[in-house]
Amino acid sequence: MSRSTFLGMPATPPRAPYGEGNLRGEQTFPKAAHGELRNEQLRGNLRKATHTIRAKRIAVTAELDDWEQLRDAGSAIKTDTMNRLPELLEQLEEKVTEAGGTVHWARDAAEANAIVTRLIAATGSEEVIKVKSMATQEIGLNEHLAEHGITAHETDLAELIVQLADDKPSHILVPAIHRNRDEIRDIFLKEIPGVDPKLDSVPAHLAAAARAYLREKFMTTKVAVSGANFGIAETGTLSVVESEGNGRMCLTLPDTLITVMGIEKVLPRHQDLEVFFQLLPRSSTGERMNPYTSLWTGVTPGDGPQDFHLVLLDNGRTAALADAVGREALNCIRCSACLNVCPVYERAGGHAYGSTYPGPIGAVLTPQLAGMHEAKNDPNSSLPYASSLCGACFDACPVKIDIPSLLVELRHQHTEQSGRTAEKIAMKAAAGVMARPGLYTSAQKAARLGRIAAGRDGKISRLPPPFSGWSDSRDTPAPPKETFRAWLASAEGANALRAAAEDAENHAAGSRPAQDRAEQDPLTGHDSTEEQR
Repeated sequence: MSRSTFLGMPATPPRAPYGEGNLRGEQTFPKAAHGELRNEQLRGNLRKATHTIRAKRIAVTAELDDWEQLRDAGSAIKTDTMNRLPELLEQLEEKVTEAGGTVHWARDAAEANAIVTRLIAATGSEEVIKVKSMATQEIGLNEHLAEHGITAHETDLAELIVQLADDKPSHILVPAIHRNRDEIRDIFLKEIPGVDPKLDSVPAHLAAAARAYLREKFMTTKVAVSGANFGIAETGTLSVVESEGNGRMCLTLPDTLITVMGIEKVLPRHQDLEVFFQLLPRSSTGERMNPYTSLWTGVTPGDGPQDFHLVLLDNGRTAALADAVGREALNCIRCSACLNVCPVYERAGGHAYGSTYPGPIGAVLTPQLAGMHEAKNDPNSSLPYASSLCGACFDACPVKIDIPSLLVELRHQHTEQSGRTAEKIAMKAAAGVMARPGLYTSAQKAARLGRIAAGRDGKISRLPPPFSGWSDSRDTPAPPKETFRAWLASAEGANALRAAAEDAENHAAGSRPAQDRAEQDPLTGHDSTEEQR
């Protein structure tokens, strides 16, 4: 007699572990944004920078007659990739290995940090140079390396500024967007050894000071850590695009190169780069192409790093992939176009989101990677509400991610998972009242008492709990003196309805039927059918 074996029910893939990396802030978005809004310098910097990048993007995208077709192609490629992600990742691993590289799989930030630390320690180096990488910022790699006696040097100018200031990035593309040149000069004077004490705030002079500091690191550090904009499953090729040349230095000079890449960055074919190398620079920096585009495939004897490792990072990505609606966020190519058009981001800044990924895309991506209910009053649960749903992000996205719809879906998920809340109780009570006409009429009459709480401007600025959450961010109009139903039943309402009916009747009498109008000669105004008769 055979026995059946119960294998268990399929479970949702795990989110990024709570407390690991930089995917959760310490405060909810409203509280954090309230503090950031007081920083006038921040708001001025953001306004100027985002408007400048936005204008450049509009100009260079308008040059292409097939821009919308390129967006459609990018969206289709990424959607196809997500549908075939497991097989494409296996193909990428096979091709990287064939080319002399080594592939490592990391389920979360802890595993990725441990892998990278072990690989660096094996080289005997106590320093690494880094290319700007959202993935390593996400997992908190620099902090982890520091705990193990390894110093990571950021080589992107903006990332260097953030690192020297012991700060956090506030923008996907321009991490130090919240700093002005005077602040940067002060940071360099304080933190860069041997800098000229007479250094001024001229951008060219600031760049020269950073270049002199970094050049020594490039020439002496034997290990580099990078991210990857794209990984090609067909060939095992990795790609990094950047604007300063620091990436090219990191990718070619060291003996060992370790690349940490989110699993969603894979593309099926080498030919797909034709699409994304047009979409990405125009959407991110407003340029026709990136000044530096680096591609490498495994190890080439005598040329570049002779020891290459690729760390494929999950950290909640398969959990996002399991969401039939939310998985669209994985199509993101990290261009930051949505940040530059978002009115909420422009005023609150990136730090208010508490995550490596700020702005509209961060508001949908972060909750999916790290969850929204991992702790009581989880700050991530507020991120889907950090939007006016104006739709500007959807219009700007080069791969047509419908961010507003994803935000609404996440709000729905948050509501469903929140259990018994004051809002749910209030909605249930409202539904009960509206289902009973007599009770609804009584409630309308009682609501008139709210006029007592209104100010001279006819608005109620403060409501008692549990409605205080509503009035914290908006005013409530005072109830009208008379409800619509009461007005309709009054003599005034009856007279208004009678007058409207008479106007409609007169209008109908003075208008010819549509068929007659169609038979009228457009030049003479005469009835063409009468003339034919």
